[in-house]
Formats: sequence, structure tokens, C-alpha cells
Amino acid sequence: MAKRQAPDTRPEIYVSTDVEADGPIPGPHSMLSFASAAMLADKTVLSTFSANLETLPGAAGHPAQMQWWQTQPEAWAACRKDLEPPERAMVRYVEWVESLPGKPVFVAFPAGFDFTWMFWYMMRFAGRSPFGWAALDIKTLGFAMTGLPYRRTVKPALPAAWKDPLPHTHVALDDALEQGALFCNMLAELRARQATLAATDAAAKAASEGDASPATPAA
Repeated sequence: MAKRQAPDTRPEIYVSTDVEADGPIPGPHSMLSFASAAMLADKTVLSTFSANLETLPGAAGHPAQMQWWQTQPEAWAACRKDLEPPERAMVRYVEWVESLPGKPVFVAFPAGFDFTWMFWYMMRFAGRSPFGWAALDIKTLGFAMTGLPYRRTVKPALPAAWKDPLPHTHVALDDALEQGALFCNMLAELRARQATLAATDAAAKAASEGDASPATPAA
């Protein structure tokens, strides 16, 4: 009989990740830089990881993306220094994620872009993903919490109370820290809403049970 595994009681660690690339998809284009900030729900930053990557053999920058990069000279310079082969950087990264003292959850805005790049690079160069197949999308969480139409759920439309005064520079580590704090603030509000709803439901249930109790007989 197979031995039942004990439940994993480690806390979730939210690995806020930002990718900078020279095109829309990996393979024909390259990931230039990426960074992750491993955070607890209370915004404690446990560790960070960042790397600038050599481009893929035979790949080329997409003309539209390269035109955009011309408007970001400081961010471009930041992601083109101290370059590392992706086969080395991605193995280091996967080992870093696996060493975190909890269950890693990939978090990005939008996850559809950043996780596509990270998953492709992890599988191609490290052979595994410590996040499995899943990623948590901050955009979708914002859509659910605000009721905005999905395509209008963008950072400027989110409540100011969710945003810490952190820079968004298109330097991967800056942006990973900024969106990680945004996510943790959203998560705190979501959990506060859930606690209020649970308390309201418990009070309503107690009141209902009180109304249904038999009358106390007269002395």
C-alpha cells in the first residue's frame, strides 16, 4: 500500500517576476533580462534574483519592440550589461526558487506574457519548472476585485491604496518589486473582505439559530 504523503504546510511564497524581451514570443526573439522578488503576503522580501541574458542563437529583435527600446535608453543599458548564457542563468534561477522556504507561486502582471517567457526558458535550459504549469495573474485578480471590464483593468485604473510609492523603470528588478507590493496590498484587502464576509455570515447564522430555538417555558 502506497504511503500517504504528509500535507505541505509551508507558507506560500509569492515570486513576483518581470521579464524584459526584444519581441513578443520566445524562440524567434530573446528574453533580455528577468528578475524575481520572493515575498510573503505581508510584503516581506525574502530574497531576489535577477539576470541579464545573452540573446538566443539565430533570434532577432522584433522591429516594433526594438523601436520601443529606443525610447528607453537607460533600461536598455541596464539589461545589456553583465550578460550571462541562459543555460547557466536558468539553472541558477530554478535552484534559487527551489531553495525558498515555502511553496513558490509565480506572480506577474500580466502573467500571460511573463510566465510564457519564463516557462519556455526554464524548460528549455533547466528542464523543469518549480512553479508547475500555473501562474497567478495580478490583472485577473484586479478584474475580480474591482468589477472593471477585463481590458480596462490596468495599473492606472486600480485603487491608489493598493499602490506603494515604488518606481516602475522597465528595469526588471524594480518592476518585480513594484508589482509584488501591489499584489500583496491587493491580497491583504481580499483577505480582509473575506474575513468580514465570514463574520457577517456567522452572525446571520447565529441570529437565525436563535430565532429558531424553542420558547422558554413560563415559570
